[in-house]
Amino acid sequence: MGMELAERDIFKEPLTETELRELTAMRAIRDLFSFNSPSFRKLGLDPDALTDQQMMSLVMGDPRLIRRPLVVTGDQIIVGNDQGAFREAFG
Repeated sequence: MGMELAERDIFKEPLTETELRELTAMRAIRDLFSFNSPSFRKLGLDPDALTDQQMMSLVMGDPRLIRRPLVVTGDQIIVGNDQGAFREAFG
């Protein structure tokens, strides 16, 4: 039995605020945020000083600040290249 997958390019079709809030209801924004991205480093901000709302605003302004890949399976989100989570979700 195959699993149907839908791919989305968040650069061509950015997440809406509602979609981002739905994702952060399942997983903390801090887990989804790409602190290591060049885009974030250019900002010169202290990651520990950012509030959840500030991170949400930053992501809404620049989708490169979302860790990728971002895979939603039911009520679970796999963030980044987490091989263990991929094996568990997809066998």
